[in-house]
Amino acid sequence: MISDEQAQAYKRDGVIVVPEVLNQETLGKVRTVLAELVAGAASVSEHTDVYDLEPGHSPDNPRVRRIKAPHKVHPIFDEIVRSPAVISILTKLIGPGLRLHGSKLNMKSAQYGSPVEWHQDWAFYPHTNDDILAIGVLLDDCDIENGPMLVTPGSHTGATMWDHHGEDGHFAGLIDPDQIQDDIKRAVPCMGKAGSMSFHHVRALHGSATNTSNRPRNLLLYEVAASDAWPLMGVKDFDEFNSRLLAGPPVVAPRLTDVPVRMPLPPAKRQGSIYETQSASKKSYFTRAA
Repeated sequence: MISDEQAQAYKRDGVIVVPEVLNQETLGKVRTVLAELVAGAASVSEHTDVYDLEPGHSPDNPRVRRIKAPHKVHPIFDEIVRSPAVISILTKLIGPGLRLHGSKLNMKSAQYGSPVEWHQDWAFYPHTNDDILAIGVLLDDCDIENGPMLVTPGSHTGATMWDHHGEDGHFAGLIDPDQIQDDIKRAVPCMGKAGSMSFHHVRALHGSATNTSNRPRNLLLYEVAASDAWPLMGVKDFDEFNSRLLAGPPVVAPRLTDVPVRMPLPPAKRQGSIYETQSASKKSYFTRAA
């Protein structure tokens, strides 16, 4: 699915976009499932294990900003990350042993889709090595107007590990934007036709603005790690851990590499999705959704 040149670009920049990996039939199925899920949000009034709600949500006007762990919510989301096309790309970027760390579906609805402040995924789930990436599956055509994910090329290398803690010392899930102005200026948007996929390194700096257009921008995200990358916060259920293997056998010898780490402790005062964690911070770069 990808060339040697694309693999080298990922290694150099920490991000690539692969055009139209999903076909129209699969996209149609996903959109049908997603519409059903959003309609189901009319029955809830606060965040649940499935739904993270936008400000202004009501039963009469369901507003969902995230479907949590979609690979557990509907089989189609698990099928996508385990498809031969996706495994082929992951194998070229990470290696033959692969494990799904988690998934989420961020929904940027027209005119109000919430922003995500600048951060590194590595801050949320540090491992014994950083052969980890996130896949962003574009479920809608994405351009500069409907809030694309912005990634700073090269920000995944070296000893760069920004502080994601707030003034109170608790994990805040974002970086003080005053500390990264030059890095923000170098960021590039991950855009493409629906069905395209971005792949960004776990230490790559990224964020996204509110969707101010009249078009949705839904992004299905998978976090995938090399099978010998073990989470530093521990493994609570070894059988469940191994159930998320996408390729290769179980591994009991973690691979250790010299990478910078800050633990997400003490934990955020507002638990839940990244939106909840970041909302406790007094500092923000993007205009927050009303």
